Amino acid sequence: MKMTNIYKFLALVAILGFSFFAFGKRGFSGNNEGFSRLLDDMELGPYSPALMTKEPFNDKTAVDFVAGMKIGWNLGNTLDAHGDDNGFHWLGGGFYDNTAVSEMEGAWLGGRVTTLENIKAVKDAGFDIIRIPVTWYKAADSNFNIRKDWMERVTEIVNYAYDQDMYVILNTHHDESIFKFMNRDTNKSLEVFRKIWMQIAAQFKNYGERLIFEGLNEPRTKGSGAEWNGGTQEERRNLNKHYEVFVDVVRNSGGNNDKRFLMISTYGASSTQNAMAGLALPKDTASNKLIVSIHFYEPYNFALRTGSGTVSAWDKNNSADTNPITSRIDRAFSIFVSKGIPVIIGEMGAMNRENEAARAEWAEFYVSYAKSKGLPCIWWDNGATAGGGERFGILNRSTNVFHFPSIISGLMKGAEL
Repeated sequence: MKMTNIYKFLALVAILGFSFFAFGKRGFSGNNEGFSRLLDDMELGPYSPALMTKEPFNDKTAVDFVAGMKIGWNLGNTLDAHGDDNGFHWLGGGFYDNTAVSEMEGAWLGGRVTTLENIKAVKDAGFDIIRIPVTWYKAADSNFNIRKDWMERVTEIVNYAYDQDMYVILNTHHDESIFKFMNRDTNKSLEVFRKIWMQIAAQFKNYGERLIFEGLNEPRTKGSGAEWNGGTQEERRNLNKHYEVFVDVVRNSGGNNDKRFLMISTYGASSTQNAMAGLALPKDTASNKLIVSIHFYEPYNFALRTGSGTVSAWDKNNSADTNPITSRIDRAFSIFVSKGIPVIIGEMGAMNRENEAARAEWAEFYVSYAKSKGLPCIWWDNGATAGGGERFGILNRSTNVFHFPSIISGLMKGAEL
């Protein structure tokens, strides 16, 4: 901050009624009056290697924009790796210590980090969307200022995909420890949420329409009884408040963000009736720029379940196998798409049970049916193909060869590529 602006800034903070030092010199809370000026005063981003000049923006409705998307891939278990069980330690607001960026990125993949060749392999296979999950709290200090080197590494990876002319979805992922939705936590959560998104929005404000911001991944109260069933009315109401902040922050952050396409997820990204019906689209100064995101892995015993009760067979002619897919897509179509609100299935997949043929048939059916209702799909690739956990990996990130060519073929056929 420029010294000549300190007194002006402190006076404004006093008027808004909160302590300047509660969130550090880049913090802001309250309404958005004078927000653009505050961004300038706080000297937020962009850091290199972000685009420093505003790109042309192909302005269209969200419906038309999503209609141009085909099929996507998640860079999972990478920038979203987190947790004390991986050798990091919580210090204040996060892992703001001497942990190298490469260690944080590669913690869940044996130290492997993302390369441009990884992204080119995804593009060459036919994918036109890359979703980049990022956990931010691990790289933030106690005032929730994001480490410069972390922001620049995220930007570098965004550029890998953006420069391949792909759609790029950037989100907050696994940040449930700082973003919370119970009444007792909401005010603090909104302050932190605002702070984190101010920094992200400022960094990426000059990118064109192919960069999409996703406010939250699977927003929920971890460990609660309704965690994966759409949450409670209290939680959904407070989630909607977060989306109001998300839209306001982005729209007032300059560059192309006044018209950027924004994704908002249902509670837990759930496809249940109460989660979808409980999502209130926030007011937006830009017209028709909001996209809803849901996730689902169905049928559960085939696609996601671990341990006992799993099944490895799936048959497109068996309604018991197909209904768990079609019913959720139909619900999303009825609640959102039919009313002019596009939906993206931000995560989907069927884990490896040594059943490539069944998974390929499943993938083609799932993506084809979703496409018939206007919903693009994005495969969740967590880099794992073996072991006792969730095995959704399809790209070998060391060789850049896909493990299961029949599944890739099924995804592309479903997307009519």
